[in-house]
Formats: sequence, structure tokens, C-alpha cells
Amino acid sequence: MNQAVAPHPNRARIGRPIGKFIFSTLYRGAALHPERVPMTGPVILVANHAAFLDGPLVFGLSPRPVSFLVKQEAFSGFWGWTINAVGQIPIDRTVGDRAALAAATVVLERGGAVGIFPEGNRGSGEVEQVNSGAAWIALRTHAQIVPVAVLGTRVPGATKDDWPAFRSRLLVDFGDPFALTVDPAVPGRDRLRLATEQLRDALASHVRRSRVENGSSPDVH
Repeated sequence: MNQAVAPHPNRARIGRPIGKFIFSTLYRGAALHPERVPMTGPVILVANHAAFLDGPLVFGLSPRPVSFLVKQEAFSGFWGWTINAVGQIPIDRTVGDRAALAAATVVLERGGAVGIFPEGNRGSGEVEQVNSGAAWIALRTHAQIVPVAVLGTRVPGATKDDWPAFRSRLLVDFGDPFALTVDPAVPGRDRLRLATEQLRDALASHVRRSRVENGSSPDVH
């Protein structure tokens, strides 16, 4: 099992300006409605996931420092050193990685922000299904959840491994924060299932609405 530990809060705080610089020079990155992200208290950013740049883009354009759960395979070489240095959390996606979830929980319990791609893997970005990890953490920490629509990182016809052309328009659209509202009297497993469905519905709805409002068509497999 992954032996993830909670990163020091200064790591994400120091790394964020670097990401913001990259996405304002190499690309035309823009954050829409950043004022919707609570600037204090525990917050989970849940985003759709269609391309490699999704994580770095949200990290760089978020209005507050955020530690993302990132697949442990990415923590190798120079890139691995970089994402570790800026406070990201490795997660083993092949198992229920309790160490990674515990690290994310610690970040939230000390009032920080965590980023999660609940789809688990890069896909169409339409949020057709999600894993239960984000809902589990939210129920445990009572953190607010902010749905995030990532647009432009994967153009129609491209594969999930393709990168957008330099100076492409990339958008991060932050939705309204919400809390999971599941009756605590519901048994544990059913409660988690209902919470996961609620989270998926909220994120999928926000992504659809953002695509309409910003003129972005769904990504093509």
C-alpha cells in the first residue's frame, strides 16, 4: 500500500504561482468564477478529467493552494519530483488506498483544499461514472465540495494523451460550493452510495452547463 503522508501546506502555496505563470504564457488559461471557491475552511475541488493537463491547470488557476490526489505512477523522474515538491498526494488506484485518503483527510482537517478527479482515469470528461473516494472524504471531514469544469485540454478528435497546441484557450470553471446532504441514519454503505451519486450528479450538471455557456463541445473518444 502507498505510504502517503500529508504534504506541508507551504508546498502547494509555493508551487501555485509557477503553475499560474505557465498557463498564462504557454497557454491562454483562464479561471471562471474563482470567487465561488471558499477561501477558508476545508474544501474539495472535484473536476472532470479528459487530458494530462487537467491537474496542473486546476492547480495553477485555483484561487487557493490545493493538493491533488495523483496516480502514484506519476511520481517518478523529474516530473515526480516536481509534483511531490508542490504538495501533491500519490494514490494507488488499484486498491482502496487508505494512506492516500488519510493524507487528504489531514489536509482538510487543518483547513486546506484537496483536489480530486472522481472519474479516476482520463476519459471523455463527461462524468458518466465516479469512484466513491471523494464522497467518502467529504462525509468524513464535512468539507464543502466545489465542482470544477475543465475545458479545452482535450480537443475533439484528440486522444487522452495528446496535448493542446500552445496558446490554446484553456478554461477552469468553478461551480457553486455545496455539502453532501445524505441522511446520517442511512446505513454506511448505502449512505456512501447515495453521497457518491449526489456528487456525480452535481459535477456532471456543472460540466454540461459550462460547456453550453462557454461554447465547448463534448470531447471525442
